[in-house]
Amino acid sequence: MDTTYEPRPGLTHRDADWAGLRVLVCGLGVSGFAAADALAERGALVTAVDGLPPGERTVVDERAGILDILDVTVRQGPEHVAALPPEDVDLVVTSPGWRPDQPLLLEAAARGIPVWGEVELAWRMRTREGAAPWLTITGTNGKTTTVGMLTSILRAAGLRATAAGNVGTPILEAVLHPDPYDVIAVELSSFQLHWQRSVSPVASACLNVAPDHLDWHGSFEEYLRAKGKVYEHTHIACVYNVNDPLTEQLVMEAEVVEGCRAIGFTLGVPAPSMLGLVEDVLADRAFVEQRASSAAELGTLADLQGDAPDVAPHYVANALAAAALARAYGVGPLSVRDGLRAYRPEPHRIAELGSVDGVRFVDDSKATNPHAAEASLTAYESIVWVAGGLLKGAEDAVLDELVARAKGRLRGVVLIGRDRARLAEALARHAPDVPVVDVDPSDTGAMPGADVMDLVVERAAGLAHPGDVVLLAPAAASMDMFTDYGARGDAFAAAVARHRTRREGGA
Repeated sequence: MDTTYEPRPGLTHRDADWAGLRVLVCGLGVSGFAAADALAERGALVTAVDGLPPGERTVVDERAGILDILDVTVRQGPEHVAALPPEDVDLVVTSPGWRPDQPLLLEAAARGIPVWGEVELAWRMRTREGAAPWLTITGTNGKTTTVGMLTSILRAAGLRATAAGNVGTPILEAVLHPDPYDVIAVELSSFQLHWQRSVSPVASACLNVAPDHLDWHGSFEEYLRAKGKVYEHTHIACVYNVNDPLTEQLVMEAEVVEGCRAIGFTLGVPAPSMLGLVEDVLADRAFVEQRASSAAELGTLADLQGDAPDVAPHYVANALAAAALARAYGVGPLSVRDGLRAYRPEPHRIAELGSVDGVRFVDDSKATNPHAAEASLTAYESIVWVAGGLLKGAEDAVLDELVARAKGRLRGVVLIGRDRARLAEALARHAPDVPVVDVDPSDTGAMPGADVMDLVVERAAGLAHPGDVVLLAPAAASMDMFTDYGARGDAFAAAVARHRTRREGGA
């Protein structure tokens, strides 16, 4: 065990000796509030700091008021996050949004003060005996869909399960729930993984790895290292993507529990110790006795289709990864099938918005990086692509590769957002014959009273032919124009609805 990570011996469960431990909690978001609350309840001496001054965010002020009642010292304002407080600190617990190069965190590291993330704290807050096991999932894209599928499968097996971590319930709340869970499906971002050391899941998966959040991690190598931590200390199965060699490399490099297996998933016919597709059947050749010569049927593509006219390849891959984790935990084939049938994607993930004049509209606003956009683009044959926003440090080479691979599918492109010029340059280099429409956020004069998404939809519809798909898969974050990717997707869906009304003569 890395003793530099231990503020006090024995802090490995909720009933350990937390009393009197001097803890600085950084950030008063959902995870920071949960951490301060849990630590204070166990007698720790907690100080919580947040960079925004009082009055800037109502919800943070409310949390600060509650923590004050719990005898937590709360300090709000930029002056309190620039350096460690004058009082002695035994442990820093940081929120996932805080970058490792934040001055306060750098000072803590220089002084040898352990820094934990919410995931590390949650793992150490489990019960001493009978704690709910974790099934952990990371990846550049597809995490939320996969953890949702996994939770649905676990519930279909009759287990009390929840999705937690980077989605759904904060992981600390799930661990401390008064009605304990049988098992927890945990989505882990690279931010969360960066700080964890002790988590030891039953099974783990990295769905894919592509450059993302390089502004936070500083380099692709650091981002990759963080993703690889999902496999550390895994007991039963490390699930990797056969079509993404980096994920298998991360498995090979991980320190796992003796006897842990590497299990692949593929959209092709599976080899032994893999899950994959045999025609339209999801097949398991990993968790069957005679895997060299037989397979278990886990469902069909029709079980994944729901209300959509087809199933995107990356959606199938997510289902296979979720199935692998569930099978590693001992869930039977019928429960896998029933759970996949019951699952419905979260909003803004390849969401069908219907057709207008024979043109389909699809909202994949969650495609906030080039890798996610590429997965979305490969799902359709003829596309008018709506893209742009904040590229989060994506390199020109990554944009070039995205455009070069997609160009044969592009009927046209509509660009929005702050970094749209970089996408336009990549399109000019690699798809010069594809029509490109640049939409300035202020350019709604042609449609009085409209917002920018109305103009986007009208321009996209003008490029599309019957049978095409107008696809919002921005390859970029949304915060330059919208609150988040959900607000961007909502704006797109509302604009499509207004476009339909106009075409039907209702306005």
